[in-house]
Amino acid sequence: MHCQWRDCKEWLDSGLPLSTTSNEAVKMYDAVVTQYVSWYDNDSVGGMEKSVETMMAADPQFVMGSVLANGLDLIATGQSIYTSADLKKGVDDLVKLATTSNISQRERQHVDAVKLFADGDMLRAANKWEDILLDHPTDMLALKFAHDSYFYLGQGPQMRDSIARVLPHWKPTIPLYSYLMGMHSFGLVETNLYDQAEKVAKKGLELNPRDAWSTHSMCHVLEMGGRQVEGISFLKGTESDWASCGYLAAHNYWHWALYHTERTEYESALGILDDIISRGKASGAMLDIVDACSLIYRLEMEGVKTGDRWNDVYEMCRSHTSDHILVFNDVHILMSCLGAKNKEATIKMMESMKQFVSEKVGTQSDLGKEVGIQLCAAFIAADEGDYAKAVDLVHPLRYKIVNIGGSNAQRDLFNLFLIYAALNSPKKEHHCLARSLLAERKAFKENAPMTDRLMAKALALHQS
Repeated sequence: MHCQWRDCKEWLDSGLPLSTTSNEAVKMYDAVVTQYVSWYDNDSVGGMEKSVETMMAADPQFVMGSVLANGLDLIATGQSIYTSADLKKGVDDLVKLATTSNISQRERQHVDAVKLFADGDMLRAANKWEDILLDHPTDMLALKFAHDSYFYLGQGPQMRDSIARVLPHWKPTIPLYSYLMGMHSFGLVETNLYDQAEKVAKKGLELNPRDAWSTHSMCHVLEMGGRQVEGISFLKGTESDWASCGYLAAHNYWHWALYHTERTEYESALGILDDIISRGKASGAMLDIVDACSLIYRLEMEGVKTGDRWNDVYEMCRSHTSDHILVFNDVHILMSCLGAKNKEATIKMMESMKQFVSEKVGTQSDLGKEVGIQLCAAFIAADEGDYAKAVDLVHPLRYKIVNIGGSNAQRDLFNLFLIYAALNSPKKEHHCLARSLLAERKAFKENAPMTDRLMAKALALHQS
């Protein structure tokens, strides 16, 4: 585990000079990037938040420190320049600082990318980070920011290829080298190259068993391959390695719950759900929040009684109902409004979304118009018992939903929702659609007990 933080000379020698004379600032920069890439808080430096504070206190004029601090706030998707005056000021101050500082072209490109991301142009931000990587392929911050941006855009090929392009320039002796494996593996699994993804993820775990992202990529390999028993065994056997990676642990537990749900082991899945909710309350992290929403909705589509858990989940979501930072987040947050039976919150959130897409520009505004509002309307229709309307709303969006981001496994919720709505619709043509979708699903993943259960239900409807 990399923890020998690099000073100014070491950064210069690596070909990535940082425009500051403060060794303390650049060492903390190294510590923050490391914690970001590895998904854990390093107690020796007080964790991520404390490391950022120490970095900025050591040199308040450190441009790349400000890039990192503001970039992390943006990439977490819990706030934006529209919802946080402090973040808006931080980005504005960064741009001003860059214009008056003697910084390198690479550093200036980082500033431009953060500004683009903040303004809502995620694709151009990712392209700007890619421009950096052409000349500086070992710039891990540019690589990781681009990787996460592609994830939010649902761009699996770009995630895969971005890492593949820089791999030849990295050596095992370069700090954080092992984490490239998990990042590359995830791009491979998101483009259905499962055998290659498994091989690369295993290499990452051989290099560093605590690499939670390689563990996460293995979860996807096992999920998409219908290897539920193996997935449960894998996560149980490696839990001590990844459970301490607080920024990703809940999500790996979410994958664990998917295996149980597929196998109708609902009590085990509910136990994990309760843990995710508890973690989400403590962290406030959007990943934990959307995982809780997704899991509880999936369980309810399976007919599982979830009690009053939606009330706890809604309380986590309540302050984000008017954020509109990601359409992906919005749809999950809306689920919590519906699950908690809060009609007023549902109405207000839909009004807020419509206002956002009419007044703002950028990637998420465009996606809201093209996909988000209609997708949310489908969930509202289903909640009101109008499953036919839900099908008619969501079916035309099938091949557009990928653009709202998330992984194939996360977006599978929407595939299941369409099948669920079609099976519950009173229209025979929707029952036929459900059977067709299930045949498609079975062909893609043969070992899928959930699909088998749904196919049996569809057959019963056909014969009735």
